[in-house]
Amino acid sequence: MRVDRFRRVYPSMFRKPTVAVERTSFSVAQGECFALLGVNGAGKTTTFRALTHPDRVGTYGNVLIMGQQLTDNFHALRRHLGYCPQHDDALFHLLTVEEHLHYYARLKGLSLNRQALVDNQITELNLGNHRHKPAGTLSGGNKRKLSVALALLGKPPIVLLDEPSAGMDPKARRFLWTVVSRITNSAVVLTTHSMEEAEALSTKMGIMMRGGTFRCIGSS
Repeated sequence: MRVDRFRRVYPSMFRKPTVAVERTSFSVAQGECFALLGVNGAGKTTTFRALTHPDRVGTYGNVLIMGQQLTDNFHALRRHLGYCPQHDDALFHLLTVEEHLHYYARLKGLSLNRQALVDNQITELNLGNHRHKPAGTLSGGNKRKLSVALALLGKPPIVLLDEPSAGMDPKARRFLWTVVSRITNSAVVLTTHSMEEAEALSTKMGIMMRGGTFRCIGSS
């Protein structure tokens, strides 16, 4: 995956347009984990939205997925993306953990050995005791685990994790780090506020400032 001089501007009828991300460039290869660090408002989530909700209005630059322009081939390329959003907006409160995984497996077109894939994700994220619980009854930490399980379902080539450990207690956070560190067949991009998390998981990182520019990029 390659992001080349990506710029996102939010137009306004009554005031000066807001520049959320300014000419950001980075690339992530299979087996790499790239961490985006920065304060709230730095443009991390906006960058993620460009990768999952391509919109030509106010968007400039190139986002290439497997060598193809994302905005030109989004419907074909979206199946190669696994996405854990910052908030639990992708969860339905009345569906159980297992029902979520089956539902998203269908959306991703995963028909072969679907039950085995679901069982594997439940085991991988340690959700066995919550398999039949509605998502609305889960703790915040287990909701994050379920969101990560949905992102990793089917082992997509590109995994986007937007603050995956937010709200978790230290033990659950360490467990999730172990899960993420075992992802070797995907290019992983994650956002975090924690330098400790970035150092534990990433092969390289970038620190974004307000206005969506990189202050630095490279190894820790």
